[in-house]
Amino acid sequence: MEQDLRADPPPSPPRAPHGHGERYDTGPGVIAVTAAELPPLPDDILSDPRAGYVDPRRWFRDPGLPLEIEIGCGKGTFIVEESKARPGANFLGFEWEGEFFAYAADRLRRAGSRNARMLHADATEFLRWRTPDAIVRTVHLYFSDPWPKRKHHKNRVVRDGVLAQVWRVLEPGGELRVVTDHDDYWGWMEEHFTRWCSAERAQGVPAWVPAPAFERRAFEPPASAGEGELVGTNFERKYRREGRPFHAVTLRKPAAV
Repeated sequence: MEQDLRADPPPSPPRAPHGHGERYDTGPGVIAVTAAELPPLPDDILSDPRAGYVDPRRWFRDPGLPLEIEIGCGKGTFIVEESKARPGANFLGFEWEGEFFAYAADRLRRAGSRNARMLHADATEFLRWRTPDAIVRTVHLYFSDPWPKRKHHKNRVVRDGVLAQVWRVLEPGGELRVVTDHDDYWGWMEEHFTRWCSAERAQGVPAWVPAPAFERRAFEPPASAGEGELVGTNFERKYRREGRPFHAVTLRKPAAV
């Protein structure tokens, strides 16, 4: 296990990039999830994998709203705009890179967000060790790192172990929404998604996951996307200017599981 997955906001907000003197305010306890809200994993975690589960819905003002997760928020454009456009859902954003985490959290704080939180942690590990079954409505995965070198493919978010945890934490009818610009990574994703959407038991899909694990659906832009956009993230806008093509899909967990 790589880390203890306690909340890890920087002890003091990092300085802004490009030499500016201002510091970010992550809004600990309001936007940034604190160590008090997410204590260390218990000592018996390996013998009892569920011992570290917490209910992240309790971190929000209205814990009864549907929970959506964004893996890899970057500078926070999607979570800022989507949480504003859809006050009837709660959004939990994950960013492992410290400066981007602080930048995105500060944007949410300045926007006065009441339904979005940020966690400085590895989202894939949080899903595995911290998240109870069937509590997430949607997992958003937009322009995740393609890790193009073969020796780094094990770090890609889309892999069997992570898909198993996504399936587990999604509520029946919940969705995994994916967008990428990287052709090779898309080919890798397609190979995985084909197996996970197969009605037959496929290699790499755990025996405890019923087949088909997911139903493939067309990707529909979220409420916050601009005209002609798939999602409206910084990466998408940058890559559109460069003329890159995009790949997108929605995988839905069957409603009857």
